[in-house]
Amino acid sequence: MKEDLRKALGQRVLIGDGAMGTFLYQQGFPVGVSYEEYNLLKPEVIADVHRQYYEAGARLIETNTFSANREKLSKFGLDQDVRAINQSGVELARQAVGEDAYVIGAVGSIRAARRRNVIPEQLERDYREQMEALLEAGVDGLLLETFYDMEEIVLALRVARQLTGLPVIGQFATDGGAMTNDGVDYQTAFEQLHAEGADVLGFNCHSGPNGIIRTLEKLRPVPGVPFSIFPNAGLPSYVDGKYTFGSKPDYFAENALKFADLGARLIGGCCGTTPEHIAAMAKALEHYVPSSAGRAVGSAGPVKPASPDAGTVAVSQPSGAAEPSLLELVQERHTVIVEWDTPKDLDISKFMEGAKALKEAGADSITMADNALAVTRMSNLPLGILVKEKLGVRPLLHIACRDRNLIGTQSHLMGMHALGLDHTLVITGDPSRFGDLPGSSSVYDMTSFEMIRLIKQLNEGVAFSGKPLKHKSKFIVAAAFDPNVKYLEKAVQRLEKKIVAGADFIMTQPVYDAKLIENVYESTKHLNVPIFIGFMPIVSEGNATFLHNEVPGIKLSEEVRGRMAGLSGESGRAMGVQITKELLDVAMPRFKGIYIMTPMHFYGMSAQLTQYVWEKSGR
Repeated sequence: MKEDLRKALGQRVLIGDGAMGTFLYQQGFPVGVSYEEYNLLKPEVIADVHRQYYEAGARLIETNTFSANREKLSKFGLDQDVRAINQSGVELARQAVGEDAYVIGAVGSIRAARRRNVIPEQLERDYREQMEALLEAGVDGLLLETFYDMEEIVLALRVARQLTGLPVIGQFATDGGAMTNDGVDYQTAFEQLHAEGADVLGFNCHSGPNGIIRTLEKLRPVPGVPFSIFPNAGLPSYVDGKYTFGSKPDYFAENALKFADLGARLIGGCCGTTPEHIAAMAKALEHYVPSSAGRAVGSAGPVKPASPDAGTVAVSQPSGAAEPSLLELVQERHTVIVEWDTPKDLDISKFMEGAKALKEAGADSITMADNALAVTRMSNLPLGILVKEKLGVRPLLHIACRDRNLIGTQSHLMGMHALGLDHTLVITGDPSRFGDLPGSSSVYDMTSFEMIRLIKQLNEGVAFSGKPLKHKSKFIVAAAFDPNVKYLEKAVQRLEKKIVAGADFIMTQPVYDAKLIENVYESTKHLNVPIFIGFMPIVSEGNATFLHNEVPGIKLSEEVRGRMAGLSGESGRAMGVQITKELLDVAMPRFKGIYIMTPMHFYGMSAQLTQYVWEKSGR
């Protein structure tokens, strides 16, 4: 008989399994179906996934029941099959693995960060129904995973504790921050959840290893409560209609040791991970012995929310129409576009302060993303107006295919036209399920190619529907280009199609390699539109590690990673600026367009680099 899970985690590190849904997707199974229903329809497929994870070294196996609650199953007409799907999930996992493995009932968040879409009474009913089915089937414990709000996980935990004395694991989704979505710092949350009866606490999904480590480092250990960690395989990339994840198994192996040193005693994987990731972590931790002294302590206490900055920024008077356009400027001289993120909250003081500093540094345009990484931020439309009218800086607004259908997109563009905001960058947009509101929909009514074409149709005075608009818009449209790919030729061919669709100029993803800059120049010099080559300075060793291992397409050279080794704070940012200056030295003789992305709100770095461009160009 296996020892109690709580006792096992008090003595050693246990390897958990990896992703189910994204792994099935990678195997060719379609999206838009209930993978939980496969417990009944394709039991051999689910059992085989469990078996692969067990053979890779996992000794804690989650049932395929993450969304097997009445609310989620009702969307597929399966609300009468809650008990059958959950109990079959337990039986399949139990039959597929050895007796030395713990089979844990997976229970996912129902609200999925949409805090008011399901009332508490319904939540309690749905959780009770699902947990009763899992417990009747004989699980070794329950795993409450991917919760965003303290309110919901407390409710679920109380239901669990009313039903069983078996081990209960509670996990939040985090982006590397310090608080739940409803404003509770994780230190307080963990202490309260332990008091409510949680045996193990931790994080899964939403972030790769880097984001979860950043959150863990802010926490003090809660006595007697081991951490459980199940990160994603980095950030997803959406290429040619398919999601892919970039983090490799060896990176997970390296970070598994870091997790263990920080107090994790249960370590597995979430979205994008595979049996190869689990096998790599199992091998890395094969001889790991937890320190009796416990893990290193991070912050001295709970992280308190910062108080809003009440200060104001002195701004200039409106400067009127911004002429000439970026397209005209870059034909004549070096031109700098700086990306500056809009805030995640309602305080715009730092945003305006940074925008003012970037203007004073000489930025020709400030570009604002459209909820980058699918994380909710203040709309770039009103902030574009503030930047234009109060600072006299030309705004360039990103517009994503993800967030608006055809109606909303045309309406948004018509509003931009009315406000005189005529520069835009068209992007596909990161998938919603990997942002801070994973329950929201990704629209994708059109591709980036189609959106470029439709915007240019507005310039002809014709609506998306083909009806006349009485006036013609004057949009200048940029297209995105990622040169950090295995086959640059194919990426350039795709770029050529965007130019045919009507793109006026190109803005690239950040480049960190001098040789790649040269290759991009040689591969694109035949194009008849300007290219703004992208740079985002590195801020620390941890940032370099994250970019290299978790951001799709970006690979840093050993030389760059070596120069960033051991650096953080001011010294890290200084080295990041120096490395970027060296890359600018390579880029500026080849490209007149320079695109600087501000990292982590350190707008001073972007200002320094903008000034460097002017020094080098003699402006």
